[in-house]
This record gives sequence, C-alpha cells and structure tokens, in this order.
Amino acid sequence: MIDDTRQRKSWLDGFMAYPMPVGSAEAQVRRNVSHLDQRLYSLWNLGENLIYAWTLLPRGLLVLLAPHTLLIEFVGEATDETESRRRSALLQELLARRTHLPPDDFAQIASELRVTPHSVDLPFSPLDDLGLPLLAALVERYGLRLVEDRAVILLDAVGFSLRPPLHQVVQLNSLSCSVNAAYARLLDREININFARTTTGDGFYIWNRMRGVAANVELYQLMQFILADNALASERTSLPGAVPQLRACFHVGSHYEFHQSEGLNPTSFSYLVGPVTIELARMIERALPGQILVGKFETQMIDEADGRTVTLDSLGFVQRARELTRQLNGVSLAGAEIDSIACYLTGPPRHDAEGQLSDAYHIREYELTDKHGQPHRVFNAKINIHRRAGRPVLLGLRDADLQGFAARVAALR
Repeated sequence: MIDDTRQRKSWLDGFMAYPMPVGSAEAQVRRNVSHLDQRLYSLWNLGENLIYAWTLLPRGLLVLLAPHTLLIEFVGEATDETESRRRSALLQELLARRTHLPPDDFAQIASELRVTPHSVDLPFSPLDDLGLPLLAALVERYGLRLVEDRAVILLDAVGFSLRPPLHQVVQLNSLSCSVNAAYARLLDREININFARTTTGDGFYIWNRMRGVAANVELYQLMQFILADNALASERTSLPGAVPQLRACFHVGSHYEFHQSEGLNPTSFSYLVGPVTIELARMIERALPGQILVGKFETQMIDEADGRTVTLDSLGFVQRARELTRQLNGVSLAGAEIDSIACYLTGPPRHDAEGQLSDAYHIREYELTDKHGQPHRVFNAKINIHRRAGRPVLLGLRDADLQGFAARVAALR
C-alpha cells in the first residue's frame, strides 16, 4: 500500500477547529491526530472498508471494520419483511450515533453484524489526549454517518449555465469571496463556524460540521452575510455579469455523510446525500432570482446551552435565529456598522377584531411541485440589514413580489 503522508497531513488544520482537551498543547494534539489517522488509514484500505462502530480502550480503540457492501448484505440476508425492517432500523440507529458505543452495546452490535472487533493500539489515551469531539470527527472520516438534524444552504447563480466559461469562473470566484468574507465577519464576533461546502456546478451546498441549535443558527447567519456581501459586491462593480445574481434555499433535514476517495486518501471534506439535499435541489428549481426560501421542517436538535434536546420547526427556528442575530449588531459591513438585522418569513398583514389592519403579519406556507410531480412545502424569507451609515441591505423578495413564484399557498399561519 502506498502511504502518501504529506498529502494526508494537509487536512490537519480543519480538525484543529474541534474542542481540544483542557491543558493540551496543540503540537502534541496534532501528533496524536496524525498517529491515529495513520492507523485508521491502514485499516481503510483505499476505501474498501468502513468503520461502522467503535468503543474506547484505555490506550486505543476497538472498531467494527467491514467492507462497505455490508450495508446491503446485512439487510438483504433477512429471511422475511419483518426481519428486513428490523435490520434496516438497526443500521439507521447505528449510523445515526454521534459518538462511541459503550462496551456492552458494542459487543452486542458486533455479534449482530457478525463482525470481529479490531483493536487499534495507541501510545496515548484517546479520551484524555484527544477528547471525544475531535476523536469522533476523526473516526467519522473513515465511516458513514446518518445525520438527522443538519442545516444546509444551497446557493445558486441565476443563469449560470448560459454564461461564457470565463464569466462562470469569475462568478464562482466572486461567490467564494463572499463566503470567505461572511465567515471572516462572524469570526470578528468569535463565531467560529466549522463550515464545509461542495460545488453543484452553479453554486454551493454549505453546511456546518458542528451540530445542534446554535450551529444551525450560525449557518443561517452565515447565509445572511454571504448574500449581503454578494449584493454589495454587485453594487460596487461596473462589469456586467462579474458578480452572480443569487437565489438561496435553507433547509434542515437528514442525510448520509461520507468521505470519498481522492487519490489514495479519503477527502478532507465530506459529501452529503439524502433527503435534505434532494429537498434543496427541488426548492431551488422553483425559486425566483433573488428569492430566499426556507424549507418546512420539524426536527429535534441538541441545545448546547443546557444539553437538552428540543424540537424546532421552521417558524420556531427563524424566531430563534432572529433573537440570536442581535449579537451581530455592530459588525462592520462595507465600512458601516450594523444597527440591526431583521430576518423573518413573509405573509400578508393581519386584521384586528374590528377588521382593521394591525402591525402583525401572517406567514404564508407555500407548496411547490417539482419536475417529478412531488410536492414540497416552503416559506418565503426576507433579511433586512440596517446600517448606521449607508443604505440598508435588503435581501430576498417581499410577499408582494411573488407573482411569478410557481407555488400555491398551502396554509396561512
């Protein structure tokens, strides 16, 4: 087996974004990560094997290592439909687990899958010298994970495929610059999003590697600043087509996450495939130029503030995002400090008991139909950024601007 150590070390910086054990020296943590990665890399065997589960040893790990075809074989060997469903549910639960298994559960799963555990001996304590968040992220690089509560952004450049190739390159670079600028602004407020992205050809899927309510809200905030930077860049340039006109979709849902082989190594970034990316792709097909859509969802997320699991739907999530966005007041945007950011879902004004217009608004829930005839529920979103100097940055489309939106009103909240 060829071991290209220099290539595999290039991803180390990304792992340093995870919390490290208190009192640990970064240089030593890097050496520990590199050592464990080399051990896992040899077991991975150029992508033939996956790690399906793991548990801790005082000086190492026990892992369940098997070919990726186990996923199909385990379910396919079921003798009846009931057993097939049970095995599918077991795999779903196993792949959705965020960390290691207790020893007894690990032994039970090993027996169920008929896989002999493999010992990974280490010259350090993985729990004390790496910590669970970093350790779990490293093992995931050589496995497959089901994530139920991941927020994902899809940004799409309008009319991109009709542009000459040189214009396409310039537009994608402009969008990349806006992503980086938005990330830098959040860093100014010590919001360190461990974000990942993958290109769709016309734009990007972007997600936060971290999970939970705060991580998903931070991604929503990142989307706000990406769109704002893009809008301001469009105002500054005099070159037609140099900056893409965007449409954006935001959704929370489930997906499988994995690392493809790149040369002789797993990629440093993960790929997503599953319901959340499919929903976003269908939403973006119907979105108008400049529009922001939020998919309809209701899912459980971890609230990092107290460790509890909370259930949030689209409306509750945007409300949470609006409350937490106040921390961004004062951030500089195009040389002017932000006074306030208003993010909300649109709809018509409400009427009071006397039939008079009030200051409150309904929220319209839309249903759009994709090219396969399947329905998808969405909300139209607006983001208004007010600055202490300069004009406000108004993002998204107003409720009154949706005449061309190919969707029907499904409900009024």
